[in-house]
Amino acid sequence: MLGKILIRYLKTYRWLLLGVLAFQFASAMASLYLPRLNANIIDKGVAQGDTAYIWSTGTVMLGISLAQITASIIATYFAARAAMAAGRDIRRDVYEKVSGFSEREVSKFGPGSLITRNTNDVQQVQMLAMMGSTMLVTAPMLAIGGIIMAVQQDVGLSWLIAIAVPALLILAGLVISRMVPLFRSFQAKLDGLNRIMREQLTGVRVVRAFVREPIEEERFRGANTDILVIGRKVGSLFVVLFPLAMLVLNITVVGVIWFGAIQVDAGEIQIGTLFAFMQYIGQILMGVLMASFMTIMIPRAAVSAERIGEVLASESTLVRAENAVTEFAEPGTVRFDNAEFTYPGAESPVVQGITFEARRGETVAIVGSTGSGKTTLISLIPRLFDVTGGAVRVGGVDVRQADLDYLWKGIGLVPQRPFLFTGTIASNLRFGREEATDAELWHALEIAQGRDFVEEMDGQLEARIAQGGTNVSGGQRQRLAIARAIIHQPDILVFDDSFSALDLTTDARLRQALWRELPDVTKIVVAQRVSTITDADRIVVLEDGQMVGVGTHDELLATSETYREIVESQLGVEA
Repeated sequence: MLGKILIRYLKTYRWLLLGVLAFQFASAMASLYLPRLNANIIDKGVAQGDTAYIWSTGTVMLGISLAQITASIIATYFAARAAMAAGRDIRRDVYEKVSGFSEREVSKFGPGSLITRNTNDVQQVQMLAMMGSTMLVTAPMLAIGGIIMAVQQDVGLSWLIAIAVPALLILAGLVISRMVPLFRSFQAKLDGLNRIMREQLTGVRVVRAFVREPIEEERFRGANTDILVIGRKVGSLFVVLFPLAMLVLNITVVGVIWFGAIQVDAGEIQIGTLFAFMQYIGQILMGVLMASFMTIMIPRAAVSAERIGEVLASESTLVRAENAVTEFAEPGTVRFDNAEFTYPGAESPVVQGITFEARRGETVAIVGSTGSGKTTLISLIPRLFDVTGGAVRVGGVDVRQADLDYLWKGIGLVPQRPFLFTGTIASNLRFGREEATDAELWHALEIAQGRDFVEEMDGQLEARIAQGGTNVSGGQRQRLAIARAIIHQPDILVFDDSFSALDLTTDARLRQALWRELPDVTKIVVAQRVSTITDADRIVVLEDGQMVGVGTHDELLATSETYREIVESQLGVEA
């Protein structure tokens, strides 16, 4: 999976990568050539007292060093550009994929995990791409080239290389093999920490209301400690690897000095050659160490790439039709034809056998006890879920055959828990329609009974809204969400218990304004409060996911025991 992702996203920047390889190759060649020049200075210049040779060769070495530094800088710059661009592309694709998910896929991964995958996991792959492209040539060139150059300098000491390199590779392999499961566990623990943090921030009011701060702190501390333990284990492996590598390097250098000194004393090699051989040994082991460092990064990046690949490979259950319908013969109508929905893995359907119709301009209410399937039912209209049986038709078209953009353009949804975005009141309202004028915003607020409190806020339409709308009350959030849906100018308005935070007077005024100002808009209302829907054209009563009654308020009082119990529990027998 790691290789597929790197190839998929880096091939676009192959010219940058070719530049990286070219400049890294030049840098490695310079590193391999410098020890030979250094040996010549010692053996030919210093030994023979040739000052001119020392100056000329030293000048060449200085020029090569400057060229090497320049090549390394350019290679790193190209690598950074390619890796950062690839990371940007991965984040873009993950975001676009997640944006097309239905609630089923979002629930499967979890919001916290999806955020981690698009941030921390992408960063791991991005870092590997950068470090890998810079070390891809340098490490093998230093190792292989160093071996060739060292053998050319002195074959008699080459047996030290045959011992040192395998020893270093074995040590690195043993350490890295233990890192892979730790990295996988680390990412899973990081998901858990993000999930807990997100829950605590979202539910901070509940936590404080029930005085659960100490318990939640302990839960966070436990998750945080789990990451600490795994991070400590990974860190201890790093601590072991590098001292062991330096131990192998130092022992090898000592061996070179020991056995090389014997050869120098015997006149078999010169001192400059011995120093060059030592430098090549250092470059060889440095190349192996760089390769080991890369292999340390690979396991964690591989785990991250696997998690990213899971998201990219996931297909949304909201499959777009090949020849999607963009023309709706009956705009504003909603029809359920024996609709049924079952959650994956559930033993029984959440809703089943649902058949009713809402005609253009009508108000259809849906009532029922908690857990009867009201929210699930209306989620089928904008196709947040796909029916598992029967059909849901909007504008006379099965929503599975409709073009999603056209479908959503005709539906204004006010969810059970309205969400406001960071920005201003105007920017939140224009989320429904960007080109809406200020006059249209005020008119929508007036219908939603929100004009008064907006006029009292500093800045009015430009008043700041915190993320989630936490700086306004629940009733104000609901009214702003309703105004946003009105600005959208849909054919169908869907209210999922969207009046629950309003007092009875505001509720009544809002409904009257909706019916008066939007007579041609179909309104589907989920309500817990019976007073909200007594004047609806049709009321659908749900019980355990099934329709147990449909009709007007008076008809249901006469024919539906379930509806009568709901009314009596709220309004009394006289109602």
